Amino acid sequence: MADKERTTEEVDQLIEGLPNDIQTIVLSLRKIILNSSPKLIEEYKWSMPNYSYNGLVCYLQPAKKHVNLGFHRGNELQDKDMNELLEGTGKTMRHIKVKKAEDIQPEAYTSLIQEAIALNEN
Repeated sequence: MADKERTTEEVDQLIEGLPNDIQTIVLSLRKIILNSSPKLIEEYKWSMPNYSYNGLVCYLQPAKKHVNLGFHRGNELQDKDMNELLEGTGKTMRHIKVKKAEDIQPEAYTSLIQEAIALNEN
């Protein structure tokens, strides 16, 4: 389980109400996010988990058949060697759509999360 001091009850409650397969994906992604940096703070905003450090970094958006791992400044991330995981055509936001827990790529996601944190340090 993720570090209890860095998780919020609102997010715990959201996760508890999700279908099992989606819950598994969200818990895995949450752990990857929190493990990627001790600087990240979990918040419950816009009805979903958001993670911030010097501003918004990433978010988890559960849906019926997938979970989006989204990046608020995704358009600025270098999706190199990452099999072009990022999707989306919004002005700044990009996301990775995770349909199955087996599809999760911890190293690639951690790298993108750390890069997103670095954007907020400048």
